[in-house]
Amino acid sequence: MPDAILTMMVQYRCGVAALTVATLLPLATAFAPSEPSSAHVFNTAGSSTSPRFMISNLPGLGGSAGLEPSLPRDVKDAVSKCRASTQAALEKRLSRMDIEMPVGANFGVEKTSAGGGKKKGGGRMADLGDNAPGTPTLDQLHKSDRELARIFVEMFQPVGGEHISVVFKDESLAEVARKRWRGELGADCRVLAVGRKGKAPMRGMGGGGKRGGGKKKKMGFAAKMAAEIEGDGASGPFKLPDGTEVALFVSPGPKELIAVERVCNEVGMGTLVVLLNARLGKVENYGTEETQQLFTDEFETVFHLAAAPQIEAPGCLMHRAYPTDWILARKPKIGAPKTIATFSDKPTPEECAEAYGSIEISDIEKTTENVIENVAGWFS
Repeated sequence: MPDAILTMMVQYRCGVAALTVATLLPLATAFAPSEPSSAHVFNTAGSSTSPRFMISNLPGLGGSAGLEPSLPRDVKDAVSKCRASTQAALEKRLSRMDIEMPVGANFGVEKTSAGGGKKKGGGRMADLGDNAPGTPTLDQLHKSDRELARIFVEMFQPVGGEHISVVFKDESLAEVARKRWRGELGADCRVLAVGRKGKAPMRGMGGGGKRGGGKKKKMGFAAKMAAEIEGDGASGPFKLPDGTEVALFVSPGPKELIAVERVCNEVGMGTLVVLLNARLGKVENYGTEETQQLFTDEFETVFHLAAAPQIEAPGCLMHRAYPTDWILARKPKIGAPKTIATFSDKPTPEECAEAYGSIEISDIEKTTENVIENVAGWFS
């Protein structure tokens, strides 16, 4: 495979919808940051993108990819905006991206357990069944994360499956993805896990390693944390396979972020690293200042659609689609969420409280506000 991707085709099918995005974009494998303040930007040695390949000029996307901030109408629109934002970030040579979708969002990607075939309707922001409007189940959370990963795998297929690594928290989650994606068109990739615990992986689609036997020695908390992240003595710490150009980390928690940081340091800016539903806003302690800087400064929020701080702005959500501003929106008793404020940077809880305090809300609406953090159902 050459060192540059000459044509990037971003394709995804959601129900009956199918959109294609193409651009001319080099992705050299030995990029170095051009400036210290732009460590997450690809250095393309003076290459440029032809205007005729810009997203806004492609058929099927309805004009500009969204220079004015606006809320997605439904899950199909959210996926389309996310795809366009990712494309815009690639055109700016960003190599560290953060993507966050609503908790438990149903993208309608996976086949039903009975009867085969894709679910009709292209998915909804929420499909919580008997749990609606409550918190999604653990299985629904895993399914949502897996579907989002599947969307991005298909998005980057032009890179070649052997150059795409999808990394789950543990082997059991990775194994489910291998089974569901096996043989599917547009799902070619390497499926891996940061944690070595769980069922041994099936052959194909990446993974590997034998599980050891014998009794486990008792460990202290610090030793357990190190062992879970660094692996056992035989396998060593988690590493991306050689030749990885796109690394998708699926719902990494604080422990997995340690591995992500190490990977970023190892692979440099030549490898695109994407966090999917990392929920970085909920991480209270990054451990070191360097780690915090990596995830809060170097990783660009390319797409974000999640609840705003509910104490400061009850019933509100925050949205950002790169390169537009941040939106603070509120879900009224009836109708779609409405924008109440925009910000050039991610708003702080204090800024959300100030914006929320500036709007007029009837006493009836105040008594019916839903402070549940899952905003998926707001777009159903």
